[in-house]
Amino acid sequence: MSIAAHVTGVQHVGVPTNHLETTIRFYESLGFTVRLRTGTAQEPVAFLELENLTIETYQNGKAAGQPGAIDHIALDVDDIDAAYAEVRALGYAALEGAVQSLPFWKHGVKFFTIAGPNAEKVEFSQKL
Repeated sequence: MSIAAHVTGVQHVGVPTNHLETTIRFYESLGFTVRLRTGTAQEPVAFLELENLTIETYQNGKAAGQPGAIDHIALDVDDIDAAYAEVRALGYAALEGAVQSLPFWKHGVKFFTIAGPNAEKVEFSQKL
């Protein structure tokens, strides 16, 4: 099997921000709606949706503020463990060292991230 067999589409695009509320207002003006607010006091997170596009924006104080500032693209997968095995078989290492989990969404999410050839991050993510 190949990794492509487990990818079901784009899950989200990660956009760091230095001003979360400003970013939310901007995307809301374009028709996006806030689907989830989460994170910590130090790094609040918002997921915004418009049709089949989701933006994960998070206030980390490290946004570049210039072209090329998108942090990662997340691919939706149907089996995170199988996807992880396939990616490892291709010789790629997870930046986190292993599959991780977060309490996002109703039942949580499992994910791992690899580095692309241009220092971009590609996340593989499964909503549980």
